[in-house]
Amino acid sequence: MSGKRILVIEDHEENRRLLRDLLTSFGYELTEAVTGEDGVTAAETNPPDLILMDIQLPGIDGYETSAGSKQTPHCAIFLS
Repeated sequence: MSGKRILVIEDHEENRRLLRDLLTSFGYELTEAVTGEDGVTAAETNPPDLILMDIQLPGIDGYETSAGSKQTPHCAIFLS
């Protein structure tokens, strides 16, 4: 599992902290974004192996963020 990159796009700090603590304890490399726009930029700059994303984001929502990214890794969308 080591070396796999996960992008977490979530606007609530507590949710990001929980995911960060859990995923890094298993050896995943984590990138975080707070907005959909920042998530698209992060995905294009350093393509992840997996994206975990909130649907309700400030600015563009999770659906628009998915459509806006040129990177198409497996994508898991979660609700908050």
